[in-house]
This record gives sequence, C-alpha cells and structure tokens, in this order.
Amino acid sequence: MSSMSSYYQRHIFFCLNQRDNGQSSCGDHQAQAGFDRCKQQVKAAGLAGPGQVRVNKAGCLDRCAGGPVAVVYPEATWYTFVDDSDIDEIVESHLKNGQVVERLVLPADVGR
Repeated sequence: MSSMSSYYQRHIFFCLNQRDNGQSSCGDHQAQAGFDRCKQQVKAAGLAGPGQVRVNKAGCLDRCAGGPVAVVYPEATWYTFVDDSDIDEIVESHLKNGQVVERLVLPADVGR
C-alpha cells in the first residue's frame, strides 16, 4: 500500500470577489494587491511548486466583513491583511515555517 501525500504542502486562497451591487467586498480592499504580493514572495522564497505552496485566487469566501481575507489549508487558518508587510509575515511565518500569525487571524465570528 502506498502512502498518499498532498500535491502541495499548503494552499493559500485569496478572495478577489468584486461586487457590483454596492455591498462591500474583498475586491474593494486591495485583495488583488495582496494576492500579487503573496505570489511574488512565495516565488522569491523558493516556496512555489509541487510539494510546497500554491497561491490561488478565489471567489467569495463569505467572510466579507473581515475583508480582505485569505485562508491557508490544510490548517484552515483564516487571515485578514492590510498591507505588504502583513503578506510578507504570512509568507515567512506560516507558509514557510508553519507558524500561524496570530495578530492577523480573522476572528471566528466574522462572517458576511
């Protein structure tokens, strides 16, 4: 029997949803810039690719009130972020070293 391992060690999904009905959405809060920065930093750190980290775009993750949001799997850690330094800390601490960035964790009760 062969052991199964995940194709990627971690996935990070960024909500890039943009609403056109006037409701707030992650797309209103620099979500694309956060995604772009994360992708750049993961690649620069040599973390991209099979067995490592995959940075993905996502539609609405239904936690708009905390936007912008990203979620890291398999840990299911939800983050909010405001600037490049937050993204850099998530990459260095969590994606590279497996340590959750507690100050950026989205409170469990934050939803839509």
